Amino acid sequence: MPTTWYNGYITKLEPIAPNVRQFWLEMPEISTFEFKAGQFVTMDLPVGEKRQQRWRSYSIANAPDGSNVLEFCIVRSEDGIGTKYLFDDISTGSALRFKGPDGAFVLPDTIDKDLVFICTGTGVAPFRSMLHDLQKSGRPHKNIHLIFGTREEAGILYRSEFEALEKSMPGFKYDVALSRQPDWPGYKGYVHQIYLEQYKEVRPDVHFYICGWGNMIDDAVANLIVRLGYDRTQIHYELYG
Repeated sequence: MPTTWYNGYITKLEPIAPNVRQFWLEMPEISTFEFKAGQFVTMDLPVGEKRQQRWRSYSIANAPDGSNVLEFCIVRSEDGIGTKYLFDDISTGSALRFKGPDGAFVLPDTIDKDLVFICTGTGVAPFRSMLHDLQKSGRPHKNIHLIFGTREEAGILYRSEFEALEKSMPGFKYDVALSRQPDWPGYKGYVHQIYLEQYKEVRPDVHFYICGWGNMIDDAVANLIVRLGYDRTQIHYELYG
């Protein structure tokens, strides 16, 4: 099947945290962009000649809503030419070419087990899409626990949304760990301490979804499978970066 490329235009840009920006991308050529919550698109950025230089994949941060607008949450990488372009050269009205959606990091059609979402930084994007999709669709689900980690309080992405979701979405729980803020009243350190503490008794009725940098995912998978003894089929992850 031939790859379909789309032309999108930036309609809105907003900073959400230090070195993190939200992008709204509209596709006027189509009325609806269909995707599953948790999937990503691949942008062809004019930053080089070779495909590996130009193609950058980003998770969709909004839920499928039948519209032609996508939202992204992107962190500026210190040595990334792709994010340098997105932060320094993109403005409202700029065009971006992309293909997709792609990816199998999605929830099952029937959610009959508890879900634990573990993420750091902009790795929260697919989980935001999933949570809003579940809330809007009214699909039945069990308990859902979002565990988010970053360095400092200013870097907590979508905090007010998730705190509001705790009050409005039955069975939803939200925890944050900060690794570089000693005066934080919540968990201090990395995300691993939270699931190691709260899921130390191995259960067959829980699935873990993990998204973030490779080192964090490697540690989480090892902790869950080797240290705690969960089955591999209970672990799902998506790398970025």
